[in-house]
Amino acid sequence: MNKNKYQSIRKPPVWVVIIIVFFILSIVLNFAAIGSATTSLEITYDEFLKLIEGGFADSVYMDEDQIQITLKEDVTVDDISEVLSNYELSSGSNWFTSQRSYIFYTGRIEDADLVATLREYDVSFSQEIPAQASLLSTIMSWVLPIVIMYLVLFLLMRFFMRRMRGSESGGGMMGGGMMGGFGRSKAKKYDVEEKTGVSFADVAGEDEAKESLEEMVDYLKNPDRYIKIGAKQPKGALLVGAPGTGKTLLAKAVAGEAGVPFYHITGSEFVEMFVGVGASRVRDLFETAKKNTPCIIFIDEIDAIGKKRDTSFGSNDEREQTLNQLLSEMDGFETNSGIIVLAATNRPEVLDQALLRPGRFDRRIIVDKPDLAGRENILKVHGKKVLLSSDVDFHSVALTTSGASGADLANIVNEAALLAVKLRRSYVIQKDLMDSVETVFAGKEKKGRILSQKERQMVAYHEVGHALISALQKDAQPIQKITIVPHTMGALGFTMNVPEEDRYLLTKEELKAQITVLLGGRAAEIVRFGTATTGASNDIERATDMARKMVSQYGMSNRFGSMGLQKTQEQYLDGRDVSTCSEQTGAEADEEVRKLIDQCQHEAVRLLEENRSALELIAARLLEKESISGEEFMELLKGI
Repeated sequence: MNKNKYQSIRKPPVWVVIIIVFFILSIVLNFAAIGSATTSLEITYDEFLKLIEGGFADSVYMDEDQIQITLKEDVTVDDISEVLSNYELSSGSNWFTSQRSYIFYTGRIEDADLVATLREYDVSFSQEIPAQASLLSTIMSWVLPIVIMYLVLFLLMRFFMRRMRGSESGGGMMGGGMMGGFGRSKAKKYDVEEKTGVSFADVAGEDEAKESLEEMVDYLKNPDRYIKIGAKQPKGALLVGAPGTGKTLLAKAVAGEAGVPFYHITGSEFVEMFVGVGASRVRDLFETAKKNTPCIIFIDEIDAIGKKRDTSFGSNDEREQTLNQLLSEMDGFETNSGIIVLAATNRPEVLDQALLRPGRFDRRIIVDKPDLAGRENILKVHGKKVLLSSDVDFHSVALTTSGASGADLANIVNEAALLAVKLRRSYVIQKDLMDSVETVFAGKEKKGRILSQKERQMVAYHEVGHALISALQKDAQPIQKITIVPHTMGALGFTMNVPEEDRYLLTKEELKAQITVLLGGRAAEIVRFGTATTGASNDIERATDMARKMVSQYGMSNRFGSMGLQKTQEQYLDGRDVSTCSEQTGAEADEEVRKLIDQCQHEAVRLLEENRSALELIAARLLEKESISGEEFMELLKGI
């Protein structure tokens, strides 16, 4: 029993022993320094001169405030005891071998004969007092930092070697031979039992994308049906779409429906500052997946590692090595039967062509913004999670949210639920949903911002100008609401138009009508006040962009005809337009844009001048109530 007890006692680690040794060494040096410490003793200037004249001085150091004297080696305390009779000094045979050493100093006094006196008694002197450094301070400032640095390096190497031996022995789900486990994949695994909580029933508005993914899931569940007819398993699918359209949600639904292991990782998790780490993680991910086939790998934001390769100075070797390894794993000499790779991106134009070809990503699944029916279905899916009143009409809400993504619609339903709780209702009503549309797209009402009477009038006429121009043109959209209540996203007021249906093609006349509506606010300011304000800046920006597209992309200019002058990049993000024409042609296109905007501006002013009474009446009602509905607006307009 005793033997086993003693065997259970482990030896202390090497680094603990080293720290203890240095601790003891520092204590010993400290006592040694105390034993050899020097004591500074201030003497008078007369006593200083007596030491010089007595032949005891070896050297003198001076600065602006102090004089310090060093005695000769053969001078003892007994020799100078008569000169320094007012001080108690320890005795000894020799100055440097005495029990305690002394440094004598005195204040600096203007003495013109001092230098001559020092030379007369053959005493060396200097205009700088040397710094006194002890043995302990020397060790602490030079030796100890070096020792600590080597100690830290030793501990780090020991830690990494231990981690590397552990990873080589097969520990952990994702093995890997990189030092410290850097090469291990960070993919999160969802087993068959560990459902994500999302299925295809939770996804709406993306029927075509769901259909493509359902086929891939069915292949994993029933491979014999496809093999019998000679169909091959798709290697992968690339989900492409704008932010918030549901790419990651679709991947989660695949994980919930597949019934096979599902590995989820983002592209940025492959990339590290060390070259080769990303490639090692890719290898580790696929090696683990091969042991659990059939399975699905989902790489979110794949553009982080899948950008086009080049030989420019700013190329990233680590990212390119990671991409090369991914290409090899997806369609190399080895077959990855039973592994389907899903990836998502909103920048497909930057991806390497070798990554996009069939055999790697066989399908490109477009996850676009939902249409009217899709928006209504998405609202219904999210509406199941909240308590709704019987008057809720999701079709009306879908009409007011043209261009909204799935994430926007989910946020609208959630904001409506929050608003119902704030108003102490037990369920969500239609007004909550319509108010939440304003909150999501325009921000909350900014009740603390108080406009002056003149500013309120300008905002009211501006918004009524938009509404009147929209109502007076046959190609414009109906009005839903007009308000002059400021909102947190910067709008002092707004006019909400609601299309009667989703439109995918617009005529030249319809686009000109939309530009005229956008410029209707500025036209109302000119008609009513004879001047213009800064409130039309966003209207002008949108009108100019629409007019430029008509001239440069849609071929709706008499001067350029069907010639394209611009192309759109990053269509799923900001949709930035890039010029493809010469500077001279670009200047001519600018002139065409200006003419088109001027035509629409003049048309807006003409319409408002012809309906001046309607402008005054509706603006007065808006100033009185601050917000009026589209129905009330049309009743006022018809009553004139």
